[in-house]
Amino acid sequence: MTFADLGLSDELLRAVTEAGYDTPTPIQAQAIPPVLMMRDIIGIAQTGTGKTASFVLPMIDILAHGRARALMPRSLILEPTRELAAQVAENFEKYGKYHKLSMALLIGGVQMGDQVRALEKGVDVLIATPGRLMDLFERGKILLNGCSMLVIDEADRMLDMGFIPDIEQICTKLPAQRQTLLFSATMPPVIKKLADRFLSNPKSIEVARPATASINITQNLVKVDSRKKREALRALLDRQDVHSAVIFCNRKTTVRELNKSLQRHGYRSGEIHGDIDQASRIAELERFRVGTVNILVASDVAARGLDIKGVSHVFNFDAPWHPDDYVHRIGRTGRAGAKGVAFTFVTKDDAEAIDNIQKLIGTQIPYADMPDTGTDAGPPEDAPQERPARAERSKRGKERDGKPGQKAEARAEETRREEPRRQERPARPPEPRRAPRHAERDDGPDDGWNGPVPEFLSVGFSG
Repeated sequence: MTFADLGLSDELLRAVTEAGYDTPTPIQAQAIPPVLMMRDIIGIAQTGTGKTASFVLPMIDILAHGRARALMPRSLILEPTRELAAQVAENFEKYGKYHKLSMALLIGGVQMGDQVRALEKGVDVLIATPGRLMDLFERGKILLNGCSMLVIDEADRMLDMGFIPDIEQICTKLPAQRQTLLFSATMPPVIKKLADRFLSNPKSIEVARPATASINITQNLVKVDSRKKREALRALLDRQDVHSAVIFCNRKTTVRELNKSLQRHGYRSGEIHGDIDQASRIAELERFRVGTVNILVASDVAARGLDIKGVSHVFNFDAPWHPDDYVHRIGRTGRAGAKGVAFTFVTKDDAEAIDNIQKLIGTQIPYADMPDTGTDAGPPEDAPQERPARAERSKRGKERDGKPGQKAEARAEETRREEPRRQERPARPPEPRRAPRHAERDDGPDDGWNGPVPEFLSVGFSG
C-alpha cells in the first residue's frame, strides 16, 4: 500500500513524497481513510509509529475547503507539552506547504502578543497546550464555537499531567456536532470514560498491544551501585557506538548535575527539563538535532513525542517511576524502522519498578554483561570512611583482646619474661642527700631560728 491508495489529494501526496515517505505506517494506513470519511477515531499506538501524520494528513485535506474567521479556529489539536505542540506545527508546515492554510501555536513560556494577533486574523488549525488555551479563553481572546474538528493527542500523558479536567471543560465549549480524534499509547479507565463521553460511535484502531516496546529496540538492564552510576554511564558511552543519545533522569536536579559531570569529562552534552524557559528548550533541542551536542540529558518532559532522527541510544539513568514512561522513554530510539539500543540502570531499590515495567511490556528484559560497572564497588576514593557499627567494633575489640582468662594469662607471662631483666639490672647508687635550703629562701614557710635564744625570750622558762 502507498499513500496514493489512501485517498489523499495530489498536492498532499506531492508534499509527502518530497518529505521522503511513500509507504504509510500501520496506524496511518488504518486511520487516514476513516478520518477522511469524517468518522470519530480512537487510535491506540505506541510512540514512534507515525500517528502524528495519521491525523495531520487528513486534516489538511479536510480543511482545504473553507475560510477561517477571526478568533474562531476551525480545528483544534491538544498536546500535553510544548515540544509536542511545536512538532505537530512542524508537520503541518511540512505537509501543508501546497495548501493555503493558516496555523497558530498556543504554548506557555512565550509572550501572548503574537499568539493573540494570529488568532485575530483567523486560523484554520490551532495547536495548543490545555493551560495556555484555557488562559486565552478566559481572557476572551478565543472562541471555540466554530471548531468542527478536535484532536486529543497523547491522552494518557494528559492524564499523567493532570489535564483531564481541562480537556473535559474544553470539550464542553466546542460544538456538539464535530469530529473528534483521540490518540493514546494506552487506554486506562479514565481515558476510556473520556472517550465514551465525548466521542460519537468512534472507530477503534489498535496497531500494537498497549505499552509494548518496539521490536527495533534492543533493551538491556544494567545492575549498578547507586554511588557508581556516573562511572557506569561513562563506561557505556565509551564502549557503545553512540551516535546520539538521550539520557533520562527522574529529577531536574539530577539532570543538571549529570550534564555538568559529563561536560567536565569531555562529552558534548546538553540538558532539557521543566525549569528551562521555552526559548532555551527550543534552542537546546535544535543543538541536539543538528549535532552540536550528541548527548541530551532530559527529564520526562522530553520523553514523549520528540521525533529526532538518528537517536541511537537511550539511557535510563534512573529507572522510571511509572511503567508507561519506560515505553515512551525508550521510544526516542528505534524510530522510523531504524535500530536502537536502550539501557536501564538498576539499583537495589529499583526491583519493584523493574518488575512493574516487565509486567507491562509482557517480557523479561535481559541484564547486560557489564564488567566493572561498580556493582560491588565500595565508596568513592574521596568519600569519608564510615565508622564501623558498635557491634562490629565490639567484635573487633574482643578479637584483639581475647577472652578474659587468656588476657590474664598473657599478662602473667609478660611479667615472667620481664622479671629476669629486672634482676640483671645493676642497683642504682643512692643519691647524695642535699643540704637544706632554708638559708637560701626568704619566702618559704616558718623556718625556725638557727641562732642563740635572745635573753628576753629565755626569761620565765628557766625553771
